[in-house]
Amino acid sequence: MSTIKTEDGTEIYYKDWGTGQPIVFSHGWPLSGDDWDNQMLFFLHKGYRVIAHDRRGHGRSSQTWTGNDMDTYADDLAALTESLNLKDAIHVGHSTGGGEVARYLGRHGSKRVARAVLIGAVPPIMLKTAANPGGLPIDVFDGIRAGVAGNRAEFYRDITMPFYGYNRPGANISEGIRQHWWLQGMMGGVKAHYDCVKAFSETDFTEDLKKIDVPTLVMHGDDDQIVPIGASAMLSAKLLKKPTLKVYPGLPHGMCATHSDLVNADLLAWIQNG
Repeated sequence: MSTIKTEDGTEIYYKDWGTGQPIVFSHGWPLSGDDWDNQMLFFLHKGYRVIAHDRRGHGRSSQTWTGNDMDTYADDLAALTESLNLKDAIHVGHSTGGGEVARYLGRHGSKRVARAVLIGAVPPIMLKTAANPGGLPIDVFDGIRAGVAGNRAEFYRDITMPFYGYNRPGANISEGIRQHWWLQGMMGGVKAHYDCVKAFSETDFTEDLKKIDVPTLVMHGDDDQIVPIGASAMLSAKLLKKPTLKVYPGLPHGMCATHSDLVNADLLAWIQNG
């Protein structure tokens, strides 16, 4: 397996295929780089170099019990990009991975980055606070933690329904997609997954978004039941310096899987034409 070792000894697994301009994919919670399989094959065939890592505590990376926070995730991503000496890279982040990309750019700058993409992403902040009245109450995230700490296998199976919009009337349910999500989730470490709930829900990315100085595409389904669009994409687009906002009517949080052809085509068009 291809891995790098971070300063604290954590092994980060990654896939690195092809040549050309690099596209780096950061996955959502509690998944792995395999969640990007469709996008990686698509862009590989379009002549891009595609890279996806498993966040610490997720997938095939070390099952860490410390460092499960956004600063460390961003530093791990920086270590990967530096180890591979990536230049002019396009960073694509989904959900928690969108927070990782935002914090990476806010913390390490854009010297190695040409563009960024936030898909169904958690910034600016998911938690409801006095300054963020449109966020979700802490009870929602306490419930996720309880599910992870209790019957994680059952909880991960159940959450795929709203994740992909399969709980909507008339939804075309793919059991394969649901099982793929479950398998990725169960590969990771329970302690890291538990800690990551705080990281993706309570981290405030406002200042990170303001620092991002490369063109940034914000893609979000307006029927996203996991990261509601009103408190995420709509606010992020106002904070970014060079935003392009694309809203997908009726699409769910997991639209990269349920509507991959549409997402891939739009992402390619924006990369090529701006």
